[in-house]
Amino acid sequence: LITFDALRGTVHNHSTWSDGKATVEQMARAAMEMGLEYFGIADHSRSATYAKGMSEDQVFSQQKEVDDLNRKFAAEGWNFTVFKGIEADILGDGSLDYADDVLKTFDYVVASVHSNLTMSQERAEQRLLRAIENPHTTILGHLTGRLLLSRPGYPVDHRKMIDACAANGVVLELNADPYRLDVDWRWIPYALEKGVMIAINPDAHNPGGLQNMHYGVDVARKGGLTREMTFNAMGREEMARYLAARRTPKA
Repeated sequence: LITFDALRGTVHNHSTWSDGKATVEQMARAAMEMGLEYFGIADHSRSATYAKGMSEDQVFSQQKEVDDLNRKFAAEGWNFTVFKGIEADILGDGSLDYADDVLKTFDYVVASVHSNLTMSQERAEQRLLRAIENPHTTILGHLTGRLLLSRPGYPVDHRKMIDACAANGVVLELNADPYRLDVDWRWIPYALEKGVMIAINPDAHNPGGLQNMHYGVDVARKGGLTREMTFNAMGREEMARYLAARRTPKA
């Protein structure tokens, strides 16, 4: 089974570029101090105005900052990488925030629903399926949008969503924020049966939030998640190769 010590990096995190409370560098250094090999920044996209979603110009500025940070860390002797990601809103019609020419500049894309959460099952599934089928989608974020003790998730056929992830090579997030824990651990066995990897993502908005992965590991173990099928148990170089291959257009 997966253990906390087996996690090599983290890929769903926020910074002051959107609604986070620390800079990319501060977040990355906190990940280093935890012994991780990589840190993925995935701030909110432009439609998430409530969360200071980034404009296209801000996206390119942040990506330049990440390049500068990677050079800085290398000069300091760290074997550590900051990956360029985005938490792209799944819009009402199932398309992703930003045009393709912007989406392709990221190392990976976490596709998540944040708006118009009151949906019928048919509507929710149509929206999610289109996002899963988008070739830029790397990870499907917090599948049902639930907030424990506060908001139930929108209704979906989990099997259908997991089947779609399997068919499109999309990783399923286990959002480790203790108020989400979404996807529910009871669906991990079916994901494993279908060959769908699980990303234990802290959805951290400050350095302390990186520790949310402890909650994610605990519930993932209840669902029988193995190290082999945990997305962020991949090492730094393996992750870099995986993301590069995922971005390469199919012949």
